[in-house]
Amino acid sequence: MNVREYIKDNILVFDGAMGTMLQNLGLKLGENPEIFNITHREEIIKIHKDYINSGAKIITTNTFGANELKLKNTKFSVEEIIKSGVDLAKKARENKECYIALDIGPIGELLEPMGTLSFDKAINIFKRQIKVGVDSGVDIILIETMTDLYEMKAAIIAAKESCDIPIFATMTFEKDGRTFTGCLPESMAITLEGLGVDAVGVNCSLEPSELNNIVKNIINNTNLPVIVQPNAGLPNIIERKAVYDITEKEFSNSVRELVDMGVSIIGGCCGTTPSFIEELSKIAKYKRKVNRREVIKYAVASPYKVVEINEVRVVGERINPTGKKRFKKAIIDKDMDYILRQAIEQIEGGAEILDVNVGLPEIDEESLMESAIKELQSIVDVPLQIDSGKKNVIEKGLRVYNGKPIVNSVSGEDKVLDNILPLVKKYGAAVVGLTLDNNGIPKDPESRFKIAEKIVNRAIEYGIKKEDVYIDCLALTVSAQQEEVMDTLKALRMVKKRLGVKTLLGVSNISFGLPNRELINETFLALALGAGLDLPIINPNKEGMMNVIDSFKVLNNNDRGAKRYIETYGDKKVERVLISKKIDLNINHSKQLDDNEESLEKLILQGLKNSTRKITERLLEEKTELQIVNEDLIPALDKVGEKYEKGEIFLPQLIQAAETVKVSFDLIKDRLVKLDKGDVSKGKIILATVKGDIHDIGKNIVKVILENYGYDILDLGKDVPIEKVVKEATENNIKLVGLSALMTTTIVSMEETIVALKKAGFKGKIFVGGAVVTADYSEKMGADFYAKDAKESVEIAKKVFNN
Repeated sequence: MNVREYIKDNILVFDGAMGTMLQNLGLKLGENPEIFNITHREEIIKIHKDYINSGAKIITTNTFGANELKLKNTKFSVEEIIKSGVDLAKKARENKECYIALDIGPIGELLEPMGTLSFDKAINIFKRQIKVGVDSGVDIILIETMTDLYEMKAAIIAAKESCDIPIFATMTFEKDGRTFTGCLPESMAITLEGLGVDAVGVNCSLEPSELNNIVKNIINNTNLPVIVQPNAGLPNIIERKAVYDITEKEFSNSVRELVDMGVSIIGGCCGTTPSFIEELSKIAKYKRKVNRREVIKYAVASPYKVVEINEVRVVGERINPTGKKRFKKAIIDKDMDYILRQAIEQIEGGAEILDVNVGLPEIDEESLMESAIKELQSIVDVPLQIDSGKKNVIEKGLRVYNGKPIVNSVSGEDKVLDNILPLVKKYGAAVVGLTLDNNGIPKDPESRFKIAEKIVNRAIEYGIKKEDVYIDCLALTVSAQQEEVMDTLKALRMVKKRLGVKTLLGVSNISFGLPNRELINETFLALALGAGLDLPIINPNKEGMMNVIDSFKVLNNNDRGAKRYIETYGDKKVERVLISKKIDLNINHSKQLDDNEESLEKLILQGLKNSTRKITERLLEEKTELQIVNEDLIPALDKVGEKYEKGEIFLPQLIQAAETVKVSFDLIKDRLVKLDKGDVSKGKIILATVKGDIHDIGKNIVKVILENYGYDILDLGKDVPIEKVVKEATENNIKLVGLSALMTTTIVSMEETIVALKKAGFKGKIFVGGAVVTADYSEKMGADFYAKDAKESVEIAKKVFNN
């Protein structure tokens, strides 16, 4: 039976850990597990057979790290390793009824903008793996242990563009309910269902008893089958081996609770063995799959925020050159800071979604859309609306967007629908439908409704859910088409009542050509909200418009008990004045500060690099280099760190702020070299990923943050021999050494490095960190400090060098 059919009515059991089994068979420290597909073929076959005999319905190929970057220092190719891995799984399966999943893990490098790996390069790396697996005859593509939603999307696109076999996708979450990069489980669920995977869930992460809330959030946001493959608890290092702390029965009992919640695909990750899977297979044998309540969700998402269209949500209109000379100039000059500033100000004003339109005839709109999406997503957390009339521009925006966006827009023309709707489906977006066609905008409401109905039906034919179609009944200019204004509202009511979809309007279109436009806009907005408008596209920095929305939410029972209204307006003094004959119609209620009026600290917090460069150049005329470092740069980074600690920003924003500081630091360093004043270094630190560990994402993030606090970093790389760490630390008079490990097996190497440093007479301090390192391990190993994240490494450096 095809696996897609099987998971409709059955609980499906995966196998357990491959790495744990290989370690038990003698996998050496630093040895690449995938090489065993060539060098230890019989052992791999035996592991697969043991899992099948324990009741696993899916066996996973030993190909988790079989990508071109992780294999580049071996003598084997991606093709050799994967082909052999699939062949071994087939040999183990023999005539048994079970499925073979091609195991694909993270590439091992951060994608842009957090890292240097491009999105398209990541897709090509995954495509190479998937092509070999599919040609070799796998039944499922399993994309697992991802922490970055963007990398997960790259892998899914690679699979979708390479084959049509089922895709299972899981991410790994931390105790705070987010992934390492800050992705929410609900963002993952909504985005991946849109991208068309067959099952979604969580693996690795935590022990099963700690996954309840994460799993609940996934189940509440998708209709897809949900997978759970937890670890067997937390490992302890006993006699140089990782020993996990929960039993098979405890593991099975916790997983059974998740199955009762609605999970229907179960298995094990780190620390689980055939005996664990044998217990899980009993669940599948004696329990029926839970029939979950259907999830109907009107929502868009970034990795860090889900916006449900369950009440009025504001779409910011200001990232758009129409009628804006200054914005047009910014686009032509590629002044990205100006565009980013528009985004920041709109969010501060109350925008929950940002419309992004960068279309001008004289520019490369496709390239600029790509840049704008990437830059915006590196500093803001709200979802975006990709706004263009060109297919290639829309596709570029959709491809690089991280999450589930809105496409603005399609009309009722057949050509437009057939061009754009397939893209909306492929990339899992929502779409705005305009009530116009080849004949223009109909005058009567019924004709507009018919176009809306056509768009909704055509979207459904393309496999787009009705709840992902938003209809724009088009606000016309009252100064030119006064009779038709109310027809827009009539059409809007008809769409809401008869089609049951959400609605969107560009509200300010109504007032072009009239004086005191804001009064017209506010009045029309109130009327439209009363008619059922869900997504007003407005300028959220116009106080009057936001006042209308806030008061409507009270009247419409969205703001229960008027709680938000009272919080917003309770302390405000509202002055009502008599209207005089002279009215100032040129008041700008959203005055924008220029670079010279803003502080360096604020620009860094906002991640505006070009503006930071300009103000640093000006400050160097007024302050000394060290004054700028101590009075502006370090306090700004401290504030960024505080926001990161509180969960107000996430890893991409933390890195963006650090990179913004780097612009300032580089200018200051260049100035000091020219003036022969020495430098502003606060001290030299060694960073290294320990022997046997080939993962250095965490170390690289720590490096970026420490460098931008003014420390010189001697980065020894990954899989660093103990002797090299000792040599560099003792010969360079280093005061602080940072060691990183991601794998349980390499904690031993970390401890041996610490012992060797102390034995060699190293007088400095040592701090340790990494996914598998805990404060307890740190103390047992003899480290001086434990860094739970990059921000903590800064606090450690301050203690060491200030003393």
